[in-house]
Amino acid sequence: MFCYQCEQTAQGKGCTVNGVCGKNGTTASLQDLLFTVAKSVSRCAKLAREAGSTTREADIFVMEALFTTVTNVNFDPASVASMVAQGAKVLEATKAAYENTCKAAGKDFLTVDVALPPPSDVESMAREGTGFEISKRIEAFGADVSGLQELIAYGLKGMAAYAHHAHVLGAESDDVFAFTHEALDFLAGDPIDIGQLVAMTLRVGEVNLKVMALLDQANTDAYGHPEPSQARITPVAGNCILISGHDLKDLRMLLEQTEGLGINVYTHSEMLPALAYPELKRFKHLVGNYGGAWQDQRQEFEAFPGAILMTTNCLQKPKDGYQARIFTTGLVAWPGVAHIEADQNGKKDFTLVIEAAKAAPGFTSDGEARSITIGFARNAVMNAAGAVVDAVKAGKIKHFFLIGGCDGAKPGRNYYTDLATAVPKDCVILTLACGKYRFNKLDFGDIGGIPRLLDCGQCNDAYSAVQIAVALSKAFECGVNDLPLSLILSWYEQKAVCILLSLLHLGIQDIRIGPSLPAFIGPTVLNVLVEKFGLKPISSPDADLKAILG
Repeated sequence: MFCYQCEQTAQGKGCTVNGVCGKNGTTASLQDLLFTVAKSVSRCAKLAREAGSTTREADIFVMEALFTTVTNVNFDPASVASMVAQGAKVLEATKAAYENTCKAAGKDFLTVDVALPPPSDVESMAREGTGFEISKRIEAFGADVSGLQELIAYGLKGMAAYAHHAHVLGAESDDVFAFTHEALDFLAGDPIDIGQLVAMTLRVGEVNLKVMALLDQANTDAYGHPEPSQARITPVAGNCILISGHDLKDLRMLLEQTEGLGINVYTHSEMLPALAYPELKRFKHLVGNYGGAWQDQRQEFEAFPGAILMTTNCLQKPKDGYQARIFTTGLVAWPGVAHIEADQNGKKDFTLVIEAAKAAPGFTSDGEARSITIGFARNAVMNAAGAVVDAVKAGKIKHFFLIGGCDGAKPGRNYYTDLATAVPKDCVILTLACGKYRFNKLDFGDIGGIPRLLDCGQCNDAYSAVQIAVALSKAFECGVNDLPLSLILSWYEQKAVCILLSLLHLGIQDIRIGPSLPAFIGPTVLNVLVEKFGLKPISSPDADLKAILG
């Protein structure tokens, strides 16, 4: 195997035996094969669309296939192999639809040269997948070209994750499906022109911004706009369920099915922002948040005295101590872990989770009451924009720092804690995603009643942060890059990649990123990003603050 799509890749170069994330060589090869099948499906879907065919089956398959290959989603070889077999059927159907549409219109059609993987046993598929390892393209095209190809691929994977979150809420965009097919068709052609590759990366960022807007609207239409809220971070006595991942619809279904049963529900990691949505926090048994970021889950889940539900990515190998009481749903999977499927209407029966919660001891007593403030998404901040603008004009707020992104276990992430605590007291910190767990339980105080730490939400709520920046730029009648605003981001996986591409598409300058630069960014590409966008690796908190504030 060879994989370097996440920040924690072995030695900062690439995983070659087993993934640091926990996937083995078989799963890695199957995911390489699944991505190749997705590219083939998109080649046919693009042609079929141009000929006038509908490609609904291909649209959904490609979105789910891309999300499945995101880091920390699906570790189950049988599950990935099943998707490969499904993809082979979708490919045949899409190719036939294209040809039949052309025949019916009396038009010539292209002979689409796509490899149909053998829909046989897992081992055969895995052997087939070894022919599509990234290392083969690195050898063929060099580090810069192959790295840019992967940058596009990872941006598409992250975008597919957000598109899927919106899709389960009934929000879709045909333009997004069409672009995904176009971009994968582009990759399937093994492009080598640096200029064309860079242009496509920025287009991925442009379309991802639309996807995040689509998801933002889907979430707020379903659950209301997040509002400043106190989220309890200590236990409440009673049986309990912990829900992790990102899927708010799964949480809503779980809350409905557990209401009145005497079972308390806690959010974990990226589900923390759910406690600020009006239509979710009205459930009285949604009592608070437990634990921190995803990389600590093996210790936290083992200590949690109830059932655990994983809804999307950020899964780690379960310990024996809790494997019988952890469940997966959606596209996330681990071998041997019970998986809960949706019915044809998208409904899920969480009885297994509920019974496991009843069988577990639960918390025997209340912990000392303690809470943190969350819920400063775009609507909440814009409602207070007048006070914020006045505070800036009066010199009470000197600078804004957006410090957020993915968290992870690799050394060096203490930088973000040290930076946040070193930010001067006349500055405001905006944060989002699980990177906030490095400092979100610290007391930063306020500036004239405005909290110095504003939690904007999940990673996809980068859209909220962008809208806040745009609103401030309008208030001050200047460009976003002229604001007293600095972005210091942490990354781990592909959703962070597509967010970065969206920020670059918007022309935002001088972003600092860490704790390390992506292994797939070669020196030539890095020079382009530095020269065109001022992208910078983080250094030390003191040096970066001095450079930012002067």
